[in-house]
Amino acid sequence: MSAPTLRLGYVGLGNIGGPMAGSLATWHGGLSVFDLSDDAIAKVVEKGATRAGSLAELAASADIIGICVLNDEQVRTVVAGDGGLLSAAREGTIITVHSTISPETAVELAETCAAQGVTLLDAPISGGAGGAAEGRLAVMVGGPREAYERIKEPFALTSDMLVHAGDEVGAGTRMKLARNLLHFVSFTATAEAARLAEAAGIDITKLGKVVRHTDAITGGAGSIMLRDTTAPIAEDDFWYGIFTPVRTLGEKDLTLALELGAHLGVDLPLAELARRDLAAALGVPHTEGEDQ
Repeated sequence: MSAPTLRLGYVGLGNIGGPMAGSLATWHGGLSVFDLSDDAIAKVVEKGATRAGSLAELAASADIIGICVLNDEQVRTVVAGDGGLLSAAREGTIITVHSTISPETAVELAETCAAQGVTLLDAPISGGAGGAAEGRLAVMVGGPREAYERIKEPFALTSDMLVHAGDEVGAGTRMKLARNLLHFVSFTATAEAARLAEAAGIDITKLGKVVRHTDAITGGAGSIMLRDTTAPIAEDDFWYGIFTPVRTLGEKDLTLALELGAHLGVDLPLAELARRDLAAALGVPHTEGEDQ
């Protein structure tokens, strides 16, 4: 359990940082906040936070400080710039960076912080403004396990999935980048599917409702990420019997979709790649004698 006197700080009160700080404002040790927007600060102060007059003032009194600003440059400025957090942070302070930045930036800043006895964790988030408002963010933390354990209790106020991505700073960001690769590639695939459906005379809004319904049942793309490796699957492995029919069904359905696209004159490049690579991606490539 964290000590009752543990005090939080938060910098960056935008669409995601604002709701996160709003949840953290109920922490029994208190929360200080800083932002360049008076309106953003006022919204969190209404929920119980205290306004800090500067980054240094915030750092002087906080034990754990969250940062949710726009990019690498802003994170650098907040942490190590003139009058930044390191100008007043006490030894033992933990800084958690929730902005999605380069893993190399996180490592560099962590080394700068360590020279002053401060621990920096990269802790990017997934779930968007909606997840932040509901206290249901996924937070992926890279850095020492001891520091991760220290932030768990207060962060439970804003996250219902706090994951220790690895002992090295940068691990959280690498996990976030892989997660977002899936997110945005799937958006592109969604647009491709919508073009096919539209050309075929299908109401794409209704299609979208079907997709959301079935993904809620099956787990969508995330459902195949339960293995601990991407290596080919041995025939006596449990997953071989699961993924082999998935491969067969997927290749059949992709072939049918591509045939429909050819008939309607709709280009489906991602579908072509998926049909080509699905078997190897699942780890259950064709065996001799199978239909391909």
